[in-house]
Amino acid sequence: MHRLRQILLFLSRSFSERAISRELSISRITVSRYKSSFLSSGLDYESLLNLSDGDLEDLVSGGRRKEENKVLDPRKSRVISQAGYFLTELTRIGVTRQLLWEEYKKEDPDGYGYSRFCELLSEASQVRQATMRFEHRPGEKMEVDFAGKPLHYLDQDTGEMVPCPVLVAVLPYSSYGYLEALPDAKLEQVVGALNNTVLYFGGVTLTTKSDNMKQWVTKTCRYEPVFPEMLEQWASHYGTALLAARPRKPKDKPSVENHVHIFYMRIYATLRNEVFTSLRELNAAIRIKLAEHHKKDFQKKAHSRQEVFEKEEKPLLLPLPGSSYELRHHTKGKVQKNYHVQLGEDKHYYSVPHRLIGADVRLVYCTEHVEVFHNSERVAVHRRSYKKYKCTTELTHMPPAHQAYFKQKGWDPEYYLGQARQCGPSAVAYFQEILDSKPVVHQAYLSMLGLLRLRKEYGSERMEAACRRALQGYIYSYVTVAKILENNMDMAEENLAGGDYTPPENPTARGGDSFKNRFENK
Repeated sequence: MHRLRQILLFLSRSFSERAISRELSISRITVSRYKSSFLSSGLDYESLLNLSDGDLEDLVSGGRRKEENKVLDPRKSRVISQAGYFLTELTRIGVTRQLLWEEYKKEDPDGYGYSRFCELLSEASQVRQATMRFEHRPGEKMEVDFAGKPLHYLDQDTGEMVPCPVLVAVLPYSSYGYLEALPDAKLEQVVGALNNTVLYFGGVTLTTKSDNMKQWVTKTCRYEPVFPEMLEQWASHYGTALLAARPRKPKDKPSVENHVHIFYMRIYATLRNEVFTSLRELNAAIRIKLAEHHKKDFQKKAHSRQEVFEKEEKPLLLPLPGSSYELRHHTKGKVQKNYHVQLGEDKHYYSVPHRLIGADVRLVYCTEHVEVFHNSERVAVHRRSYKKYKCTTELTHMPPAHQAYFKQKGWDPEYYLGQARQCGPSAVAYFQEILDSKPVVHQAYLSMLGLLRLRKEYGSERMEAACRRALQGYIYSYVTVAKILENNMDMAEENLAGGDYTPPENPTARGGDSFKNRFENK
């Protein structure tokens, strides 16, 4: 068409056919044929130049444009006219193309066969499934979504593999992403993960977008969705705007949808044979794989996601506030006889000082910590645990007797021998004899615990002397040493060692003379 308009322009300026042929490098016969077509139209050159490309082409071709003059097959037109209905029906449960074709043939017995019918439906589907290309700007948007498949860690108490939902966030411009496994999919965990996300990125985007999941939207609306108050507080704290994709339109956030698939290959697959014993250990391994993923070059490109993020996007992110957003909840509880109070949301128990048994307390908790207050005074603080029906206990909260028992559970033979060394070598030897005399070592712990109580009552010196005397016999027990100390026999042992021991006087003893006189009288 450009060449036709050039010919018209030269003709309007009275150029000869030969001159036009020379200027445009086309044959003079072609120029003559076009000129004849123009003159036969009855229009002047100025009017011809004002015609549309389509009208001008019709004039030159004699009104016979092949594509427009083709007669559409009536059968094809009928299928195309019903394509919208067929494609909608295919989304319903149990509806197949075979069923739709059978219904179509009943209505149109002369219609297409099954294979041609499917071809026309595929063509119509491709037209309807056209995708739009988005141009992303650095620092403008962060897309968030849950991965469809969870990760797992091993609970050592129960031996079960605990499933963990995984939150994915990505910056569409640089394709720089973040991944975190959560204890559950509650809003509190989502907010905590979002805190970690912006810390990982080192800044905040202008907008944050997700789909209409219940943690993100409380009231679905295409134009004015309603977000949870907690999420709006988080957004206000960081200065970002919340957005929601249209309902049932995952392509509204294609970057994060694509990254879920990428993370399946780059992170899920590489961790599939590893066993983790805690959520913290699992997320630490995720961070390592995530860093490796960011350092890899894009396919068919000579740079990585990390390079694009560091150079082009990170400088344009909004700065982080002075502190992270902290979500805090309040609830009440009563201290039980075991000096623990229950956090009902997690069904987990936390210890408080035993003096508060029966008291009403207030629990203030976030995703990481649990604080317990009594009369506006903080009496305990613990790291939050999500293990149901388990206890988190601090040793100083126990009564003294419970502390002693708790410590005793962790003792071993070396501990008791170490205590015996503070008395002397005889005590060490006696303690070792007790350990060797029991078929099971745990049977000796109570005996040695009693001996330590005797040391506390009588002192280390007398304990050493008593053990030295007890080693002269063949029975090794707590009772033996206790009788020696009770009867002051350890002190007699010490006097014998000094060489100046004299037996105590006994007024009831008659002595040898009494027996001698008895025989003489007889």
